[in-house]
Amino acid sequence: MVGVTLVRGPATVATRLPGVRRRLRRTPGRLALATAVLVVLGLATGVAGALGVRQRIDLVNGAVARSGDLTVAVQRLYRALSDADATAASAFLTGGVEPVALRERYQSDIDDAAAALALVSAGRAGGDRGDAAVAQITTELPVYTGLVETARVYNRQGVPIGGAYLREASGLMRERLLPAVQRLSEATARELDDARDRAAAFPWFAVLLGLLTIAALVAVQRYLARTTNRVLNIGLVAATAATVGLVLWLGVSAVLAAGRLDASREQGSEPVARLAGVRVAALQARADEAHTLIARGNGARFEEDYVRAMADVTGRSGLPAVSNADPATRNSVDAATGEVRRWLAAHQELRALDDGGEYARAVAAAVGTGPESTASIFNQLDAHLADAIEHNGERFDRDVHRAAGALAGADTAVAVLATLLIVGAALGIQRRLAEYR
Repeated sequence: MVGVTLVRGPATVATRLPGVRRRLRRTPGRLALATAVLVVLGLATGVAGALGVRQRIDLVNGAVARSGDLTVAVQRLYRALSDADATAASAFLTGGVEPVALRERYQSDIDDAAAALALVSAGRAGGDRGDAAVAQITTELPVYTGLVETARVYNRQGVPIGGAYLREASGLMRERLLPAVQRLSEATARELDDARDRAAAFPWFAVLLGLLTIAALVAVQRYLARTTNRVLNIGLVAATAATVGLVLWLGVSAVLAAGRLDASREQGSEPVARLAGVRVAALQARADEAHTLIARGNGARFEEDYVRAMADVTGRSGLPAVSNADPATRNSVDAATGEVRRWLAAHQELRALDDGGEYARAVAAAVGTGPESTASIFNQLDAHLADAIEHNGERFDRDVHRAAGALAGADTAVAVLATLLIVGAALGIQRRLAEYR
């Protein structure tokens, strides 16, 4: 008789389910499940919290700080090009060989613009749109400097066509170069705002996981209190305290960092952007003032441009927009406003001299070294604006560093607290399980 050996097939999910259900009807099985759930929640909360904090720290130290530096570089480029145009026009008024100081200032502006352009290009400020603007500026800046040099050569020789070359150079600056820098500035500013918004985002997912973990811990402790008649479980109480600490650390550090980043916008980058815009408008007005004289009676268009540029300086989006800032900025803005009034009055006198046929005196009023010349007044205005820009730039850096400080160590703290949560929950429940064995 042939023997038959019966082999039991592998257990399937269907065959295992009744056994699982039986174990879950008993207290040890339920406690084992609670341990698994709490460990998973603790791991998820710790990983989500630590990674979220690390990401925000990297954004603050990397994207925000980088975008802030690139924004400053773009503003430096804008200012250098505008000042170069104004200086070239002022130097042209002197006739013949331009003063050494003006020639050196122009060359310094061009060198500064080239350095800022290299920094912006290396940092890829503004993404693809920024790259296109940088390419345009890189291509057309040598054309501008070539036109200025040609105008200088003719001016030294006393040939009137030099004025036409200078006007062509100024037109290139205003119609092509400065608009390209403006597009670059807008793209970089958007990049900075995006990085700042992402860094200031509240860690909702990690916090909600933490709150869910707290609810699960409370539910397990209530269950143990009913089944064991013991009010406190030291391990679970410690795990709950660690979770509460984790959630608080995440929330408070995020709120503090967001507050500092908001301050870096309101007390740093926004005032700097407004002041930089005022400074560029003043530089354009300075160039327009010189061109009204270079045009020799045909400068009505430049006078209109001067009036428009000065309206940008004194209008609602100009100096008044930053008049309610901190005391240091307010002092600089008040001083700048006083210089603007002096400039407007001096410009009226200059125009009266030019319109009255006293061209030489009008030129002296524009480029002279006396304290009442528009050149001296403009230099004082520019110095006050530079002080305000530097002060608010320092405030931006300070607030960004404080935002990073608010997050410093939070990722490590979250990881440690999550570990305490898991260990406390596991040990607390394990002690009760041991009693059933």
